[in-house]
Amino acid sequence: MAADKNIAVIGAGPMGLAVGYQAARDGHRVTIFEADDRVGGMTAAFDFDGLAIERYYHFICASDRPLFELLEELGIQDKLCWKETRMGYYYMGQVHPWGNPIALLRFPQLSLLSKIRYGAHAFFSTKRQNWRPLDELEATQWIRGWVGSEAFEVLWRRLFDLKFYEYARALSAAWIWTRIKRVGTSRYSTMREKLGYVEGGSETVLDALQRAINEAGGTICLCTPVERVLHKAGKVQGVQVAGAVRYFDAVVSTVPIPYVPRLIPDLPEAILAQYRAVRNIAVVCVIVKLARPLTRNFWLNINDPHMDIPGLVEFSNLRELPEHVIYVPFYMPGENLKYQEMDEVFFAKVRRYLRNINPHLKDTDILAMRASRYRYAQPVCGPRYLKALPPIQLPIDGLYVADTSYYYPEDRGVSESVRMGRMIAKMV
Repeated sequence: MAADKNIAVIGAGPMGLAVGYQAARDGHRVTIFEADDRVGGMTAAFDFDGLAIERYYHFICASDRPLFELLEELGIQDKLCWKETRMGYYYMGQVHPWGNPIALLRFPQLSLLSKIRYGAHAFFSTKRQNWRPLDELEATQWIRGWVGSEAFEVLWRRLFDLKFYEYARALSAAWIWTRIKRVGTSRYSTMREKLGYVEGGSETVLDALQRAINEAGGTICLCTPVERVLHKAGKVQGVQVAGAVRYFDAVVSTVPIPYVPRLIPDLPEAILAQYRAVRNIAVVCVIVKLARPLTRNFWLNINDPHMDIPGLVEFSNLRELPEHVIYVPFYMPGENLKYQEMDEVFFAKVRRYLRNINPHLKDTDILAMRASRYRYAQPVCGPRYLKALPPIQLPIDGLYVADTSYYYPEDRGVSESVRMGRMIAKMV
């Protein structure tokens, strides 16, 4: 597109902001429309009893190069911090060390052969470069073939079942592999890993992006949902906002794919059917403030028949915070009746789970709880996933649509949002 075109971006999450940032940097006029009262989407922060913190946890891995490049451009690369972190595994009523060869060998619930097979799978997954052969495979069969039935039942089954429910046997091996590789490549030795965070949290990045967009002449409109994308004779016309038409040369939608049929109902039926076929997992994420640490781990995998969570994140064991903060995510399909339960139901579970994990924890140690809900938190990525999606550039001149589904085989994350958003801006 020639310089100085008028571009609308729908959604001010990390990907929408990245589209706007790159387009404004390239000399275009940019307007970003956001239905929420703040930017950031799943990275947005809230006031948690005086502590500004994200509604959903985020961390940085050593492979997140698109994010590193953005931080440097924004002049905030000095805000990037690294910390050695630990993993644990709660199994049979006990927290076990996890995430390194010694911890695996000492884990009491597996045979030596299962431990060797599990370790080999993790090692070769971090060394693999080509994901294409895995695109054809179903994830649980791929993992079981490597680690065997014993290790799969002990270490993997409930992680799948308690996040994806009825979709647990319909996931792509390529998608699971990228998750293993991303964390695995954050190790700086066989025994130690480090993860990153930005000082001040995601707000630091979001604020810098907003400033850069505004300084380049862009506009961010909060509390301004787009009602419809307008097109005529094979060319985009603009958007409808509050009943009025705003004209644009190009429109980029970054909101969750399930919203697209409502935004652009007059797309070809074949494309609408592809959007409607995309499945997503919802999350109810309980964030807890404690008077004392729960464990020494950042991530704690959980396999317990009395807990309906696959794990929790003790975020204050990564980012330096004045209080101890834990995220407890309950994943489930949005159609599941559990998603309609009141927050207090989830709070009661979390109180019980935390005391089970750390029997020394008292009721008075739990200082505050909040719950955030996101209906389209995680796309269900099956084998050959990208082939089932419409192209980002639709057969309407000037119209582009993408969300976290298009990161495949990568998982959703800020760095992937930056990469994808900037790529789309260049496509425009």
